[in-house]
Amino acid sequence: MTAMIKYLLLALTLLSLPARAEEVVLGLSHDEVAITATFDGSEILIFGAVKRETPIPQDAPLQVVVTVSGPLEPLMVRRKDRQWGIWVNTQSVLVDHAPSFYTVATSAPLSEVITDTQDLRHKISIRRAIRLVGAGVHDSQDFSEAVIRIREKDNLYSLRESTVAIDQDTLFRTALSMPSDLREGAYRTRIFLTRNGEVVSHYETSINVQKVGMERFLYNLSQQNPAIYGVLALIIAAISGWGASAIFRLIRDA
Repeated sequence: MTAMIKYLLLALTLLSLPARAEEVVLGLSHDEVAITATFDGSEILIFGAVKRETPIPQDAPLQVVVTVSGPLEPLMVRRKDRQWGIWVNTQSVLVDHAPSFYTVATSAPLSEVITDTQDLRHKISIRRAIRLVGAGVHDSQDFSEAVIRIREKDNLYSLRESTVAIDQDTLFRTALSMPSDLREGAYRTRIFLTRNGEVVSHYETSINVQKVGMERFLYNLSQQNPAIYGVLALIIAAISGWGASAIFRLIRDA
């Protein structure tokens, strides 16, 4: 079943649902991402609908925010300064919670979609998604900005404004690209409906990312039996080196 068919079925399902408060009905093109040797990234279509018990409000347009967050990880960020002619670490800040991957997609510019108070409450924007432990460092926010800058460069963090399409204040959809160097784990996926910058409804699900096949075997081996994994790696490297050398000799003597 194609994603477009799922999208149409979701709209038909919406018509048969009992009347309830305005809220999100969500669908995903797929909720699992398999990492293989040839994995070079993935694109996931996120689509949904709004079910409501009252007519569509006319005072403010409906807006949609979609966030996808990878597994959280602590991260020590250090600042280097030049002293006595050499570069040395002078300050450090522990980033207690830093998503390994984070993307935000909106139906309009972020500043128009959600207020700063709601952003602080739900931790939607990239800078709100990172938590610092920076006691004793007066400019600790610079460290989180450094993390954001580096991970944006690596395509791990992104803000994709005005990329969520909304049809007649009822159906919405967006496509999110996920890079090749994903960490395994559950990727928290949230959808927020907003009006006048205030969240009126939200929905949460997850996308499971995991290695499969030989990649899964090698990963488990490296974690559970590192000594055996190291010996196996040496054997493979030796065989590869011998094979390359043999091929070179054949080409040289031909």
